[in-house]
Amino acid sequence: MADSRGEGGGCCPPMDLFRSEEMHLVQLIIPIESAHLTVSYLGDLGLIQFKDLNSEKSPFQRTYAAQIKKCGEMARKLRFFKEQMEKAGVEPSKIPDPQADINMDDLEFKLGELEAELVEVNANDEKLQRAYNELVEYTLVLRKVTLLLLLSPGSAGEFFSSAHISAAAHQREIGSRQSGEGSLETPLLDQEISADSSKQVKLGFITGLVSKEKSLAFERIIFRATRGNVFLKQAAIEEPVTDPVSGEKVEKNVFVIFYSGERAKTKILKICDAFGANRYPFSEDANKQGQMITQVSGRLTEMKTTIDAGSLQRNSLLKTIGERYEQWNSLVVKKEKSVYHVLNTLSLDVTKKCLVGEGWSPVFASKQIQDALHRASIDSNSQVGSIFQLLDTKEAPPTYFQTNKFTSAFQEIVSAYGVAKYREANPAVYTIVTFPFLFAVMFGDWGHGICLLLATLVLVAREKKLSSQKLGDITAMAFGGRYTILMMSLFSIYTGLIYNEFFSIPFPLFAPSAYGCRDPSCEDSTTIGLIKVRDTYPFGVDPAWHGTRSELPFLNSLKMKMSILLGVAQMNLGIIMSYVNAIYFKSSLNIWFQFIPQMIFFNSLFGYLSVLIIMKWVSGSQADLYHVMIYMFLSPTDELGENQLFPGQKNTQMVLLLLALVAVPWMLFPKPFLLKREYEKTHQGQSYAPLPSTDESAELEAAHDGSHGGHGEFEFSEVFVHQMIHTIEFVLGAVSNTASYLRLWALSLAHSELSSVFYEKVLLLAWGFNNVFILIIGIIVFVFATVGVLLVMETLSAFLHALRLHWVEFQNKFYEGDGYSFIPFSFALIDFEEE
Repeated sequence: MADSRGEGGGCCPPMDLFRSEEMHLVQLIIPIESAHLTVSYLGDLGLIQFKDLNSEKSPFQRTYAAQIKKCGEMARKLRFFKEQMEKAGVEPSKIPDPQADINMDDLEFKLGELEAELVEVNANDEKLQRAYNELVEYTLVLRKVTLLLLLSPGSAGEFFSSAHISAAAHQREIGSRQSGEGSLETPLLDQEISADSSKQVKLGFITGLVSKEKSLAFERIIFRATRGNVFLKQAAIEEPVTDPVSGEKVEKNVFVIFYSGERAKTKILKICDAFGANRYPFSEDANKQGQMITQVSGRLTEMKTTIDAGSLQRNSLLKTIGERYEQWNSLVVKKEKSVYHVLNTLSLDVTKKCLVGEGWSPVFASKQIQDALHRASIDSNSQVGSIFQLLDTKEAPPTYFQTNKFTSAFQEIVSAYGVAKYREANPAVYTIVTFPFLFAVMFGDWGHGICLLLATLVLVAREKKLSSQKLGDITAMAFGGRYTILMMSLFSIYTGLIYNEFFSIPFPLFAPSAYGCRDPSCEDSTTIGLIKVRDTYPFGVDPAWHGTRSELPFLNSLKMKMSILLGVAQMNLGIIMSYVNAIYFKSSLNIWFQFIPQMIFFNSLFGYLSVLIIMKWVSGSQADLYHVMIYMFLSPTDELGENQLFPGQKNTQMVLLLLALVAVPWMLFPKPFLLKREYEKTHQGQSYAPLPSTDESAELEAAHDGSHGGHGEFEFSEVFVHQMIHTIEFVLGAVSNTASYLRLWALSLAHSELSSVFYEKVLLLAWGFNNVFILIIGIIVFVFATVGVLLVMETLSAFLHALRLHWVEFQNKFYEGDGYSFIPFSFALIDFEEE
């Protein structure tokens, strides 16, 4: 596991990034009265990973289940407080209040009181706000309905009186008719009056508001339900109003409905409820209408004052909570709950007076852990001290690397492939250099490298500020790998200087070009050729190559051969690392029957190819290396002719080919038979033989226990098949992995050509029009294309390809990556956001 506690201070020894920290299994026997404080001190220390000794028990059967439930309830209240503070825009204090230790029972009571008070304040505020919104709607109804009636013929009073006169006239007309039963064609108003003509017709009305988007459907349904025996008017409200029920802003219409009869009234009321229409009373008397408007306006003012007072009280309460929130949250969520979770992993001893715990810790931390146990015993006034002792175990320890802010990102790149096995060689040491360098081989352009460097320097310069902020996923990823990107940009500048490319433009930075025109008066050097007129360009590619007819063949040849050299060098490093692991784990079998034949096979073919490439560069020979390597296999006895680079080359190739052929059975056959012999010697008649302490014992145990759960005989067939797969994978992988490094050449060429296209076909083309507007457009397109394609997409592409070369081509030569991370109990590592 990558950890940043090694950045400074005296708590840790100097970092050993090459191998994980030495670990041991420790047992702690802690008196119950000091258990809580002891675990709390160990959480501050953060150097022990506890094992769960109660895994057979459910969470509810454990000793401290009630305390965890209590902490969970307090955490819920704190989350409620945080939500309320976010809604009110109250920021919790970032600096915890320096105060003595808080009693958990007192804190629980305090949080309960605050929650009850806040819930009551919220409930009152909600009721007041609803009443206020109803009064606002009532005011709108009073004003809009009055306006509707004023727009009708006559005054508002005349409107109601004329409606009554019309209804009375209609009654007399119906009374003169002969009584009879209504039909479907008879309007409902006629049927009601015909049923009892002796009763005087009563005209009623309903006023209220309905959602604007539902107003048409509302009007249509009422018309159909009453068979047209209604008079309905609507008026739109200019601004959205807050609905008293939902509390959301809604566009609404004011309506007034005139009806006749109780049956119609019942139907209209039901329709209003179905459509969520809010109804409000309205007086027929014009004088009372003015009084009602005045009264409602006065109540609105009073209600607003009351709501403001309630908001002030609520904000005051939330500010009081905010001042202590960080301290409470830290104590309850971060510490207390995690302490009780750890206590639940400890087991009670037979006397039920002590708790027994087991866990992994680094060897260097033993003294610090014992000091923490001693301090906890003294501070808790325990009469008995805690006991610290080491345990012997065959269980593989966790892997723990001490890292800092610079090395942590590189360690994460390696660990994303797989966590290192305990004490095996760590590829992150070499990845710090090789990863950004291989990225730069594909990305090389010192102009683009400077852009990347400037962006990274912003992250580095503001790291203190950004580390305390909540960042988005992409920003957080870039910030976490800021030093990796910094190294990538520096190496890109270096390789860009070698390629002599600045946004695809060459510059004679270190000396004038070594080449010149045949004719001093010539202008087009790309058509008539160049001759060497000065000393060789001292560093990188001569700028004269740019734009010539032979530029692409020259750079292709250069970058392709360079990719093979880099790939062979890195894969040789991987094979050498397998030797380092074998020496450390004392595995002579892996040295003699894995490292040596692999080195012979790989370098007999691809090491030899690398030597030929260098010799061709040095000698200036025109030998065809494709022909040499192909016929080394097909016709090893044929003469090389003009492809010969040194005397005795044919005999050398035959010897190398023979060594490569011998190395294959050397890898395949001896190791399984030697493992079998070792197993028979260990188990035949030697019941009490000492256990071997080398890596062969692990291989024997894996062969013996791998598929039988620790039972059965040595499975020779399984060991042999495993070794055969490993041999075939290496032999075929030697070819495919070497070819895979050609991606360095391909991506470098693609980056260079894209950069050249953007410069020549966008920027220079726009410059050629001699038009300021077109030039500005061209510059904008060039900048966006450079940033979007070359600085973002190409950066991501080169990053992923460099990642693949490390994971597959480099690490598979030696890195097992089947370990598990050391995750200590530490308050610093606990996520504050509870799931």
